[in-house]
Amino acid sequence: MKYFFLTLLSILTFSAIAQKTVPDVDIQTLKGQTVNLQDYAKNGKITIISFWATWCSPCKKELDAIADLYPDWQEEYGVELLAITIDTQRALAKVPGIIESKGWEYEVLSDKNQDLQKALNFQTVPQTFILDKDGNIVYDHAGYTPGDEYEIEDKIKELAGK
Repeated sequence: MKYFFLTLLSILTFSAIAQKTVPDVDIQTLKGQTVNLQDYAKNGKITIISFWATWCSPCKKELDAIADLYPDWQEEYGVELLAITIDTQRALAKVPGIIESKGWEYEVLSDKNQDLQKALNFQTVPQTFILDKDGNIVYDHAGYTPGDEYEIEDKIKELAGK
């Protein structure tokens, strides 16, 4: 029985650790180039990943709220934000216009087949993850309520040791 318990505990521990890392999944730039999320996750920066869609009003509100703080976050903490749209191929055509009209200065990528969404196992957007400098997922949050951007900033400060 003791052996069974220790085996089960090590399996659960390994699973918990495995779930804390970013999956090795290919996504695309808006120009159709394939990139791997690992390349962004292991860039030595604190990275925010915000999943959104053109039809999602709370998503756009969250990215608008973060846009006001993002230049300061970049300067103070060296943060990078990836705004990953889950729009399908058909809706993807609207994305560049939205980015331009909003003035978002984020790296915007596409998960049009929802491969990354499935790998990270979430259902709704907005969905936000924060990665530490080693690419480990240290925070995740579903939905958006005004003020959530300050919770994100608090986590960034903690990770940056400030």
